[in-house]
Formats: sequence, structure tokens, C-alpha cells
Amino acid sequence: MPTYGEVDRRGLLKLAGGSLAAIGLTAAGCGGSGSGDGTVTIRYAWWGSDDRAKRINRTIELFEKKYPKIKVKTDFQPYLDFWKKFNTQASGGNPPDVFQNAIGFLRKYDQRNVLLDLRAQAEAGHLRMDGFRAGLEKFGEVDGKLLGVPVGSNSMALVIDKPVYEKAGVTPKMGWTWDDFHTAMEKIRKRQGRAGDSGLYGVMYLYDPYLRQQGKAFFTKDGLGFDEADLKEWWTKGYAGVKSGIYADPKKVAQIKPKSAVAAEIAASEFTWDNFTVRYTAEGKSQYGLAPLPTTDGKKTGQYLGSLMLSGSKRTQHPKEVAQFIDFMVHDPEVAKIMGYDRGVPTTKAQYEAYKPAEEKDKVIAGVNKEIAAYEQELVDAGVLETITPHPAGADVCEAAFLRIAEELAMGERSVDEAVKQFFTECKTALGS
Repeated sequence: MPTYGEVDRRGLLKLAGGSLAAIGLTAAGCGGSGSGDGTVTIRYAWWGSDDRAKRINRTIELFEKKYPKIKVKTDFQPYLDFWKKFNTQASGGNPPDVFQNAIGFLRKYDQRNVLLDLRAQAEAGHLRMDGFRAGLEKFGEVDGKLLGVPVGSNSMALVIDKPVYEKAGVTPKMGWTWDDFHTAMEKIRKRQGRAGDSGLYGVMYLYDPYLRQQGKAFFTKDGLGFDEADLKEWWTKGYAGVKSGIYADPKKVAQIKPKSAVAAEIAASEFTWDNFTVRYTAEGKSQYGLAPLPTTDGKKTGQYLGSLMLSGSKRTQHPKEVAQFIDFMVHDPEVAKIMGYDRGVPTTKAQYEAYKPAEEKDKVIAGVNKEIAAYEQELVDAGVLETITPHPAGADVCEAAFLRIAEELAMGERSVDEAVKQFFTECKTALGS
């Protein structure tokens, strides 16, 4: 699950900051409010786009019909703005009652005494934790506490320009190796005159499965799960790929942002989250598809299903209502029909079965969503999925440093040795190690 912003399902990265949602913040420092007739109000915040806001507001209308004594005030922001605001609210003791969350923030905000342990509400029957796909009900558990409930699943994939790959004679298959991938990049460069990939050196959520293929991981529960020699190898290969032309020129990639290098026909493929595939179809003129991750040994992919989650505030005055809201959002079939794959493939079986990509009016989105579902089912059937370790507090700082420093390396602003040293220095501070 990505933590660097969300892609608008149709508007594509046009991340508006709250123009469609009513921002209802109470003056009290303990979350939502109540009224004399027994009606309570809870505050719900998330990051995303205008399109996501429209969809979520429709689901809230359904929720309020089912629970007329619970009103929901909303607030949404682009990703980075969301966390800036949330940090301010959490520090002031006034976080929203329920909010969108991600794996990289669970330990951080649990240690700050911000997150509500939802276990008691589940035991009281206000929040169902059964009926989830692929063990996803465990995704928000940290040290025995239930700190988040997943609403959508995704996994890393290679998005490819199908015609370019076909003309180059490259057919990715489950179990192909990194050597196969490197050969494919060279073929595409030679036969199609295009870089094979947009540049994989700065994708933390790709480096993580690469490490897992070798029995390591990007994060353990306490800190980093790899050393400087590991990162030096990864960034050396990435930098060499840029110099040889099999990976795209980072300056060109930067120039065309926010458009992707694949849609701009600078590169033939790009590693990203599977549910972002619709972005390329809307941005570009070609046909795009999903390919599996390369492996080290032809078997182990190191993948897991990531997920956006819903979490509650420990300071909320309405934990029961927060739990009922989360339960509705992850189990109600009508919610799935509205949200589609906006936040990933639905995590509960009821919602997964309720939403049929073929029923989408937009046939392009229907085709893309069908392929996303098939890709994740292939991962489940192949038995390659692993369990992700909840990230340590400070992981979000490390992730931002990884992306920034990798870009500086690609631009020639740092040597590999300098980049590796800088990353570990910043992470040591962030993780307190």
C-alpha cells in the first residue's frame, strides 16, 4: 500500500483539497459531539481525490440512512496535506474520530497514544472481523491490538505497455527472474528504442519484496531489516541501468510529471501498486496490463497484500459508533458497488462478490479492474503471498528519505556511497537507533 498520494480514478492526480466535503471540526478536544435527542456526530477524515470524495460521500449517505442517530462530518485532503493536518490535530489532542490510515503509521501513532484499540468493539459485536479475504483481517494488528481495519487490498506489480512488450518479444510470466527482467529491458531498448522501465531504484515497496526474496525485509518491527551493503548493491544496479539507457532518463521523467513515464512513452513499464493501473489507461494512448514481479530464485516473490485501513481515535467519545461506521464501510455490499476498486480490491468476501467490474459503465475502467482482480487472485492461487510486518515508528520518515535520496542519486547529485550513507544517517535519527 502506497504512501505517496492517491491517483484519481478519472482525473488522475488532480488531488483537490476539500472542495467537495464539508469540513466539520468540533471545538472539543475529544472528537465528535452529541445532541439532546441521542444523535451523535463523528468526524471522518481521509486523503485522496475529488472522485474518491464523491464516492465516499455517497457511502456516508447510505450509512446515515441505516444509522439515523449517527451523523458524519467529513474532511479530505491530498496525501501530504492530510498527514500535516492530522499531525497537528493529534498533537493538539483533537484527531478525527475515524480516519484513513496505512501500515507505515500504525506503530507511530500507537506509541503516541492516538489510536483506538478496536478489539473491545469487535468483542462487543459492533465490528465484525470475519469474512475477510486472504487473511487481511490481521493486517491492522500490532502487538495484540487491533489498530486498523483494511478496506481495500493491493500488491506491487509491473505495469507494462502491452504492444511494446509484444513487439520486443518479451512475455513476463510468474516466476521469471531478475536476470530475465534485465534481459527484457535490454531487448525493449534495442528493438523498440524505448527505456524498458521508468526507474525502480526509488520504489521502497519494490525494494521490500526484493529483500524478502532473500530472507530479509525493508523493515522489522524494531527498525531496518537490511544493511548498507544491501542498499549499495540495489542502488548501484539502478544507477547502472540509468546510465545504460535501459531505465528512463530521470530528468525526462521529472519533466513530464505528474504524467507517468509509461503513458508519456518514455518507458515501457513501471513498478507500482496494481490498483493504480487505471491511471495509465486514462493518461496514455496504448494498451496497458499487469505483469508479475521478477524473482531471485524463480519462486519467491516476497509479495504481500497491502491495504488502506480505517482507524479510530483513542480520544473519541463515541467508540461504538466509530466501530459501527467501520463495520459498515468494510462489509456493506452497496459500499463496494459505489467505491469499486478506488481503494483497492475490497477486502471482505461480501464486498468482493458485490462489485462486478463488468457492470461499470466505463468499459475501460471495467477492463482494468477485471485485470486487477485477476492479478491478485493469481497471487493468492500461487501461494506466494506473505505477511507484512507492521512498520516501526519513524518508518514514514525513512520512506520519504528513500524516495528523495534515490532521486538525488539518479539525477547525479550524489554518488552511490554518499546516497547510502545519507539514507542510513537519516533513518538512524528517525528510528531512534
